[in-house]
Parts: sequence; C-alpha cells; structure tokens
Amino acid sequence: MSESRIPIPTVDLRPWRGGGPEVRARIAATVDEALQRAGFLLVTGHGVDPALRAGIRRAAREFFLLPAEAKAAYAARVGGRGWLGPGTEANGYAEGTETPPDLKESLTFATHEPFEDPAVNAEWYAPNVWPREVPGLRPLCEEYLARMAALEKELLALLGEALGLEPDFFARHMDHPTYGFNINWYPGVEVVGAPEPGQFRIGPHTDFGTVTVLDREAGRGGLQVHTDDGGWQDAPYDPAAFTINIGDLMARWTGDRWRSGRHRVLPPPADAPAEELMSLVYFGECTPGTLVESVPAPVGRVAHPPVDSHVYLRHKLDSITVD
Repeated sequence: MSESRIPIPTVDLRPWRGGGPEVRARIAATVDEALQRAGFLLVTGHGVDPALRAGIRRAAREFFLLPAEAKAAYAARVGGRGWLGPGTEANGYAEGTETPPDLKESLTFATHEPFEDPAVNAEWYAPNVWPREVPGLRPLCEEYLARMAALEKELLALLGEALGLEPDFFARHMDHPTYGFNINWYPGVEVVGAPEPGQFRIGPHTDFGTVTVLDREAGRGGLQVHTDDGGWQDAPYDPAAFTINIGDLMARWTGDRWRSGRHRVLPPPADAPAEELMSLVYFGECTPGTLVESVPAPVGRVAHPPVDSHVYLRHKLDSITVD
C-alpha cells in the first residue's frame, strides 16, 4: 500500500493510563482533532496479545475453507449470528448506492448474555452459533471479546474527556450493549471471481454504531479512508495498532463535531489477484433503548433529532442486506 497522507495519528494508551493532567490533556486534544478531520485513530498500548489475534485468524480460516455446503449450515442474515456467505451484504447500500455485493464472507457473533426484556431478546438476542468443525474458535473469540469490551470502555472514557465531558458520558449507556463482532475473510479472485465494475471487498460506507475496533492486515486490496481534502487514500498501517473509527451514532451524539469515518476495502488487486486478507471487527453499540441526543454547542455543531439507538441500527442493518 502507498504511504498515507491522511491525518490519522497514533495514540499510545499507556501514557493515557499513567500520565499526569498535561499528558492526558495533550492526548485528548489529539483524539479530538483526529476525529474531527477523519473519524479515525490508530491505538497502541492496548495490551491485546498478537498471538490471540493470530489464533482467531487460523481457526476462522479453517472454517472459511470448508465446503460451501458445510458452511451453509450456519448461514445467517445481516444482523444475525453465524455465517454471512457470498452475496449476502452490500455496504454501499447504506449510502443509497446500488453496488454489487461485497466480495467477502463473514463469521458474526455478538452478546452471549440475554436481556431482561423479552421483546429486546426477540429483536436483538440470538444465541451465538459456533461452528462444530472448528471447536477452538469459540474460546479464542470469547477471550477476544472480553478484551474488546474492556478496551471499548477505556476508549469511551477517553472520548468523553476529549469532548470536555465526564468520563462516563458515553460508557454509562453501554452497561449491556448488543455489540457486533465480524471476522471478515477477503479471499482472492480464485474464490470470489473477477470484481464487477463498482464492486469492493466492502463498499464505501460509514459504520453505524459508536466505536469500531479493527484489527486488520496490510494488503494492496486493503482499507481506504475518505476525507474531504484528500479523497480516498490508503489508511496508515501498524501491525501493533488497532484501527479505531467512530460510527454514525457517535457522530450524531457529538452534534457532528466528530465525523463518522467513511471507508471502503478495495477489491483483490489486478497485480496480486490471489491476495487473501482477514479482519477482526468489533462494532461498539449501546444498550438497547438508549436515546442518542446531540451534545449542545459549543461542543456540538448540529442539533440532530434524538434517535433510539437500536431503531437506527436496525434500519441500517436492513439497508445493507442483499435480498
């Protein structure tokens, strides 16, 4: 990938945890500026073992290489639990763009704890479906998701302080989130075929929720980020870092002070058609029923109408589903 000129800084969480007021204020200001300009950060010092991430990739790849009929036993729709096969999802639809389906497969998981409200359970709690053929995947993912929950809480406290608000301003709305976790497999053209015009591994879109934590691999057909002044550019990459971006609900919450980071994943490159990548994507979400109201000026810049977090999420998930 070419060198990126996008203003996406790297934030080390270690001095944030242990630094004094001046250090923390400097980090908070860096975060605020980056989320205003691009909606993206790189984060190091998170403490998540690279071996855990590598183990998930190995186990998930075993699943993705199974015959299609074996994977079909776990087939799910977008927003469900299980396998999202080829042709299931087109993220460009979220922007109102008619695009071919995304060139990927996914395994998708979410909360393992049911809610007290039966109606919420019916809508948002479907038990996770773990592939029998790859028994090692479940303990790896459950450990990873526990680490993601802790990291998300830390990031939300940082975001609250970056806005000059109390540290639990966001976190208090996420005591029992639905969240989402996708393992996205981007195989080469020998699996997905030659890309159609306007077809991507993931089409241009913004995420829907609060904070996304992405563990990705570098590749020529990898992540690109869009900014107003630079257009589409390759996202910076650091194998030790997580790529963090905020979604639509967080942007609304901040009154559009921060932008929901627009991004896409390029198709398999013509000069490396067999390239295979895999991403681990944790989508932060709120507790169902959270009312997202824009922070007023001078922090916020646009007063969006209040929205129920999960009414919004359901609409967006439905919008990217290929019927």
